[in-house]
Amino acid sequence: MLNKPRLLTPGPTPLPERVRLVMAQDMIHHRKPAFKKLMGEVQEKLRILFGTSQPVLPLACSGSGAMTAAVHGLFVPGEKVIVVEGGKFGQRWREIASLRGLEVVSIVVEWGRAVSLAEVEAALDAHPDAKGVLMQLSETSTGVLHPVRGIAAVTRKRDVLLVADGISAVGISPCPMDEWGVDCLLTGSQKGLMLPPGLALIALSERAWRKADTVAPSCFYFNLPGERANCEKGQTLFTTPVSLIVGLGESLDMFLEAGLETVYRKQWALTMLARAGTAALGLAPLAPERFTWGLTSVMLPAGVDGTRLLQVAADNHGVVMAGGQDHLKGRILRIGHMGWVDWADIVAGLHAVASGLRTCGAYVGARDYIETGLAAYEAALQVAPGTPV
Repeated sequence: MLNKPRLLTPGPTPLPERVRLVMAQDMIHHRKPAFKKLMGEVQEKLRILFGTSQPVLPLACSGSGAMTAAVHGLFVPGEKVIVVEGGKFGQRWREIASLRGLEVVSIVVEWGRAVSLAEVEAALDAHPDAKGVLMQLSETSTGVLHPVRGIAAVTRKRDVLLVADGISAVGISPCPMDEWGVDCLLTGSQKGLMLPPGLALIALSERAWRKADTVAPSCFYFNLPGERANCEKGQTLFTTPVSLIVGLGESLDMFLEAGLETVYRKQWALTMLARAGTAALGLAPLAPERFTWGLTSVMLPAGVDGTRLLQVAADNHGVVMAGGQDHLKGRILRIGHMGWVDWADIVAGLHAVASGLRTCGAYVGARDYIETGLAAYEAALQVAPGTPV
C-alpha cells in the first residue's frame, strides 16, 4: 500500500513547495551585487522574526555550530558560566563550554521538567562571579519550554549574559529577544524555518556585542565581529550556502505574509491537537507542565519497543517520527509539529501511533482520539495562545 510520506520529526522538517522551487533557481555569486541585495532584504526580515534591532548573522553550520560560536565569541577560558542541563542539548552547552576552558556550574534538571526561576537565582547568588547563563528556550530532546523570559528579567539586573538556544523555538513560539532581554539567541534552519539543514542564525544584544568586542577570536572560522562587519556589507565572512539564504528569504516571506501571530497561533493549535490526541490514546506526556510548541514527547507503555513502533509507523503508514535519546531511548516518542506541518499531518501521525501501539501489543485508549485531538485544535485556534514566560 502506498502512503504519502510525512516527516514528523523535530528536525529536519518538511519543505514548502515555494521554498523548494526558489532554491532550484540558478546559482548566484556570494560576493556580487545580487547576493548583497538579497542579504539586505533577508536581514530586515530576520530582525522582525528575532525581535531585535541588531544584525542576525547567518553561519554555514548546524545549530551546534552557532552554540560553539556563542561560547567562543562571548567568553574567555577561566570565566564561569551556569548551564541549565535538563536534556541532551543542555548537556551540549556543558560540553562546548568545557572544551572552551570555561568553569561550568550545572543546574541539573530532571528530563521533562523546566528549570525554575528560583533555581537560576540560587545559582547566581551562589556564584556571583558567573559571566553567563547558557540554556535552551526549547529543549528538543524532551519537549520542555524553559522560562527564558523570566530568567532574562533576572540576568538583566546582573552583569550576566543570557544565551538561549532557540533551535526548536524560533519561528515556532514567541521569543522577541530585545523585549525579553535575551543577550544571545540562536537557531538552525531545519526546524521552524522550513529549510534544509546547514544554516544557523545568531543574534547578540547591545551588551553582548560590547563583551564580544573584548574577546579575541579563538578559532579561524567562528569570528562574530568579523561576521558582523561582513553582514554590514551584505556579505558573510566565508563562503555561505547561497541556496539556503535564497530559501530563507522565501520562508521569511511566508511568515510575514501570514503574520507572526497567525504562525504562533497555528503552532499552539497543533500542539493542542497532538497533546489531546496522544492523551486520548492513553499516553502520558513527558513534559506535563511547560512544553514546547514544536514537538510533543510522550512516554510509551511498559513493554512497548519504541524502535519497533517507529518502524511500524514508517513502513505501514509513511509517517516518520523520532524516539528518545540517551536513557530515554526506546521509552518515549517525539512527534514533531513545527514548520510546514498542518492538522492533517498530525492526524495521520496519531493514526500511525495507534497502529504502532496495537502492533506492539499495547492497550489503545479511546477510539475517538482523532476527534478529541481535532476538537482541541479547533478550540485552540479561537483563543490567543499564552505567551511563553
